[in-house]
Amino acid sequence: MAKQKKHPQGTIALNKKALHDYFVEQKFEAGVALAGWEVKSLRAGKAQLVDSYVLLKDDEAWLMGAHITPLKTASTHVIADPIRTRKLLLHKRELDKLFGAVQQKGYTCVALSLYWKQHLVKCEIALAKGKKDFDKRHVEKERDANREVQRAMRSKGKDD
Repeated sequence: MAKQKKHPQGTIALNKKALHDYFVEQKFEAGVALAGWEVKSLRAGKAQLVDSYVLLKDDEAWLMGAHITPLKTASTHVIADPIRTRKLLLHKRELDKLFGAVQQKGYTCVALSLYWKQHLVKCEIALAKGKKDFDKRHVEKERDANREVQRAMRSKGKDD
C-alpha cells in the first residue's frame, strides 16, 4: 500500500499592512494560477504580500505585486520572474460583485493572505475601503485601551 503524502497546512504569507491601511468590508477566497517553481517556493515559505493588490481587468482578476522568491535549486531553463502578475481564479458571480463594488468611490481590492487548502494554494482577497490617518490613530487608541483593560482584569484575578 502506498504511503499517503502529507499536504502542507496553514498560512504561507500575510499582508498585515493591508489590515492597517484598509477597512475590510468583504472577503473572498480565490485560487491562484502558479508555475511549478512558484509552488516549490511557496512550500519553502518564500512569499511576501506587502505591496500586493488585485487588478480587475477584462472580466478577470490579477494578483499584482506579490513577491515569490525563486529557489536556487529551481530549473535553469525557466526564467523566474518573482513579481509577475498571477491570475486569480474566481466564479463569475464573485467577479461581478468585485467589479461593481470597485467602481464605487473609495473601494479597492487587496490581497490579505496566501494559504494552503489541502494541496491547493488559495489567496484571500478583500473588498476594502481606505483608512484615513485619524482612523488609524483611533483604532490604535482602542487597541491600547482594550489591552489596558485586559491587564487590569488579569492583575485583579491574580490578587484574589
